[in-house]
Amino acid sequence: MGKPTGFKEFPREVVPYRDPMERANDFLEIFTNAPVEHLMTQGARCMDCGVPFCMSNSGCPIDNLIPEWNDLVYQGRWRDALARLHKTNNFPEFTGRACPAPCEGSCVLGITDPPVTIKNIENAIIDRGWEEGWIQPQPPEFETGKKVAIVGSGPAGLAAAQQLRRAGHDVTVYERADRIGGLLMYGIPWMKLGKDVVERRVDQMRAEGVKFVTCAHVGREEDFPAGHMTQIMQERGCKVKFIDPQHLVDEFDAVLLATGATKPFDPTGRTPGRDLQGIHFAMDFLTRNTKSLVDSQLADKTYLSAKDKNVVVIGGGDTGADCIGTSLRHGAKSIVNFELLDKPPAERAENNPWPEWPRIYRVDYSHAEVEARTGEDPRKYSILTKEFVGENGKITGVKTVKVEWGKPTGGAPFTEVEGSEKIWPADLVLLATGFVGPELAVGEMLGLETTEPRRGWTTFKAEHGPFATSTEGVFAAGDCRRGQSLVVWAINEGRGAARAVDEYLMGFTTLSAPGLNLPQQVV
Repeated sequence: MGKPTGFKEFPREVVPYRDPMERANDFLEIFTNAPVEHLMTQGARCMDCGVPFCMSNSGCPIDNLIPEWNDLVYQGRWRDALARLHKTNNFPEFTGRACPAPCEGSCVLGITDPPVTIKNIENAIIDRGWEEGWIQPQPPEFETGKKVAIVGSGPAGLAAAQQLRRAGHDVTVYERADRIGGLLMYGIPWMKLGKDVVERRVDQMRAEGVKFVTCAHVGREEDFPAGHMTQIMQERGCKVKFIDPQHLVDEFDAVLLATGATKPFDPTGRTPGRDLQGIHFAMDFLTRNTKSLVDSQLADKTYLSAKDKNVVVIGGGDTGADCIGTSLRHGAKSIVNFELLDKPPAERAENNPWPEWPRIYRVDYSHAEVEARTGEDPRKYSILTKEFVGENGKITGVKTVKVEWGKPTGGAPFTEVEGSEKIWPADLVLLATGFVGPELAVGEMLGLETTEPRRGWTTFKAEHGPFATSTEGVFAAGDCRRGQSLVVWAINEGRGAARAVDEYLMGFTTLSAPGLNLPQQVV
């Protein structure tokens, strides 16, 4: 694949983001376009490696035909590359932007040299496909007469919907927000995934015949999440409809739950001062910002503003980085990010061999932006939050202590460093500490079995492959079945569930599904 000696001749050159000092002043996408010659050269680095681990269990969960489209880009056969990309992935523009690229961590070239820039090439292929008009609606050639309801319009729900519609089924997707896309629309900031990018794919699915119902909460009215976002939705004309899930079971031939893992994890729940004003879950902060941005370019002031505030982000990962980037764009006075774990090593540790995902030190887009602005990385490692400090009921600071790992004490895997206490100024605290599974009310109403709690996780019980729950005709896929995970895993689950539903309805299926031999659940 690629040029036989390309990996020897050409160094890895990543397509750069926009200048950090420039991009931190707006919410436009951070990506830049690379010259075609650059992408062809990078595609040439793909080796004829015999066993392409980029496509393995540790690489790409949707079995992307990576060496094939790398080679096609190297040859300048872009439309063929797009066809190969779409063969396994419904939404390469989502994974090309929002996926952390485990495929690159498993690239065989990465054993001795920097891996192939797989993510850059994937993104370039799909963007060119849209620009050239090669991507068109693909309505089914025949109708089966079967009806499928999908609850949730995140990547798992959308992938399943597109697959099932193309198989000829009548598909209706229910979304409780006022726009389609779930996490893709409101959870991932615009600068990482433009909402026009999401909407053009939704428009394609509409043209294929998928029906979308927004402002539709499947479940009990008392379980509908209260809060500022709900209030804004109501004010903007999104009058929420409450739908009994049993009605869907009775009305449709199959029901697929793809509701995501939206129940937040709060490790600070018992921390003194947790009830002070100014402490928010990260996803509330991010969704309110994106909704205000989409509705009015922030003019309506309905978002949580970080302007002129000392912001503390507790928890790392993509969500923590997005909170940092959003706060910076608001004009925060200061930003600091606490991570409980040690700073990762620059290179793989001995207990983290290839082709595992490399647990190494990385600088995400927002970390680079803060460092460009202040001269300092916002992340502080080995930090444990001990207390939230406040005045007149409002947060004013966060008291922390440094920890030393490898010296267990009192049941914890670390020891608090004596004399390391510190109070950090804080006007806004954002908890980017993950999720513990789906909201279970809809499952309770349908009598679904759930998994045994595991490290705080509880999900709808359904085996990867069949995706069938304990209730006849009801399936589950994505984070509500698997637990909090990546966009690429959601697409894996959506495609797999579509295959299972199609076989359930028809007795056979021609739909392809990736990774049916992959682990059922990873927590």
